[in-house]
Amino acid sequence: MDLDAYVAEHGHEWRRLELFCDRRRLTADEIDEMVALYQRTATHLSALRSRAPDPALVSRLSQLVLRARARITGRRRPSWAAVGRFLTVGFPAAVYRAWPWWCAVATGFSLLSGFLIWYVAGNPATASALIGPEAAAELVDSGFAGYYTEFSAPTFAFHLWTHNAWVAAQCLASGVLVVPVCYLLWQNALNVGVVGGVMVSYGRADVFFGLITPHGLLELTGVFVAAGVGLRTAWAWISPPAHLGRGQAVAEAGRSAILVAVGLVGLFGVSALLEAFVTPSPMPTALRIGVGAVVWWGFLGYVVVLGRRAVAAGSAPAERTDPWLAELWPSTDPTRAWHLTRPAP
Repeated sequence: MDLDAYVAEHGHEWRRLELFCDRRRLTADEIDEMVALYQRTATHLSALRSRAPDPALVSRLSQLVLRARARITGRRRPSWAAVGRFLTVGFPAAVYRAWPWWCAVATGFSLLSGFLIWYVAGNPATASALIGPEAAAELVDSGFAGYYTEFSAPTFAFHLWTHNAWVAAQCLASGVLVVPVCYLLWQNALNVGVVGGVMVSYGRADVFFGLITPHGLLELTGVFVAAGVGLRTAWAWISPPAHLGRGQAVAEAGRSAILVAVGLVGLFGVSALLEAFVTPSPMPTALRIGVGAVVWWGFLGYVVVLGRRAVAAGSAPAERTDPWLAELWPSTDPTRAWHLTRPAP
């Protein structure tokens, strides 16, 4: 390719497109011309990259194509209406659709943790072998309760928030691989089972359940939701619906997982506040558990009522129609980007 000749032939089109990008207002005819110039320039850029990869020219045209695309498609600005729709439709609907998965995870986790607590409590030698007799005694005397007051409440809440959000992100991101999710759940179940078993074996079951219940109900539910949605993504790859290909099924499940991931950030923020401010508070144990239970039941009611309503209203699949998700991936909106995929004239 003769680069100088190519630039001389098409340079006026690029300059014309730059002119349109810089104008504040365009007429209908100018918009049509701009779309055509955008498509031609994108084609020119592709040809230059494959035949004459001049870095300076490729960089210039790449920036021009991006500017033109932004001008043509526009930029959706986040609005309170989009946030409201996400909170009342997108997130609860995504969680509600996955309820068989996270309920199954919750059941399995609870049974496994309960069995480990029972086994460790009934076999003190097991606890000594796992963590050592001195560590077990220290855990019972002050270690378990001291964990909740070791740091200032705001610092502790922020640490818990980021940690739990990271665990949930790992479950969602690695869900398609199955094994990492099962490993994370096993680690958490083992931790609960061993610590709970040690506390019960030393006659401190009231301390263990009195401290872990206020925040644990909501916190563990968030982990169960993340793990269940992650495993649902894996199942979409293993056994996709008949009307979808494997890649399409995984993509839809993945978009739903993104909605859940964004919503769980708020859930873990609430659970972190409970763990940092309510769990170690001097309130009576029954009151602390009551506060945690009310918040937990509130979340379950929110998911069931709003999620069922959204699904019944025909919002499925929410991952395609929710404007919050459209703001994350504007190109998924076919009414705004159809012309970007047409072949250039």
